[in-house]
Amino acid sequence: MSTATQAIFAAWSPPFWLTIAICAVSAIYVCGWVAIRRTRPAYFTCTRLLYFLSGMAVLWLAIASPIDGFADTLLSAHMVQHFLLMSAVPPLFLLGAPVVPLLHGLPRWSVKSVVGPLIAWRFLRRLGHFLTTPMVAWLTFNLVFLAWHLPAAFDLALRNEHIHDIEHLCFLGTAILFWEVIVHPWPSRARSTGWMVLIYLLSADIVNTALSAFMAFCNQPIYQFYVAQPNPFHISALSDQVAGGVIMWVLNSTVFLVPAMWLTFRLAGFVPTPARKKSPMTAGTLPV
Repeated sequence: MSTATQAIFAAWSPPFWLTIAICAVSAIYVCGWVAIRRTRPAYFTCTRLLYFLSGMAVLWLAIASPIDGFADTLLSAHMVQHFLLMSAVPPLFLLGAPVVPLLHGLPRWSVKSVVGPLIAWRFLRRLGHFLTTPMVAWLTFNLVFLAWHLPAAFDLALRNEHIHDIEHLCFLGTAILFWEVIVHPWPSRARSTGWMVLIYLLSADIVNTALSAFMAFCNQPIYQFYVAQPNPFHISALSDQVAGGVIMWVLNSTVFLVPAMWLTFRLAGFVPTPARKKSPMTAGTLPV
């Protein structure tokens, strides 16, 4: 292990409140999953539990592990962190169909007095429906992605920890909206099917490819934060930027293109469309 790596691990300590929050959400989900599984085992399988807990573990890995320390030193590590927040955590979280287990896991008084009225509030329901329409979710996800990678915004986030936290919240929140259109976790309904979802994924990959290629092929460093500070790994800012662009290009494109390929095979008839089961609890459907 290099001296620089040892220094990052030595300076790292698990953020207490963030770790507690992630563990608390995971515990609430597990309690709700156990409760609802007694009557609806076909809808809340062990696979869904694994999806959700994996998403929470990856979230902790992205923002609370030593990766965050490496991201302050290496742009390439920062791109790995962004990939985890935008392309790994949201799909795993949504594949766990989190709404019903989380509601069942919360204390009844909180659901009745706080969460229930919020869910029933017509304005919030309409807002949620609007934000998860394919066009709005796509634009929000990609515009936020591009805006935070502008040099001024990116450097500001690196110099100010609170703004950095806001950046991460923006990435995670808009990515959940984006992937909700693809996963549409039960009990939500799918509102965009067929070839439109394919266009939705491929056009997002074009945006990712354009930014990644710009970073990889630009002949000068874009972000002055990594130029100004000494690099303990003795990697030039430009080489680090090229590596970051390639990492973002390959990882994000894989996440976009793999489901796009699967969808293409399914629409072409090479993969059978799975049957959907109707739940007696709701008129919604559960994606298989």
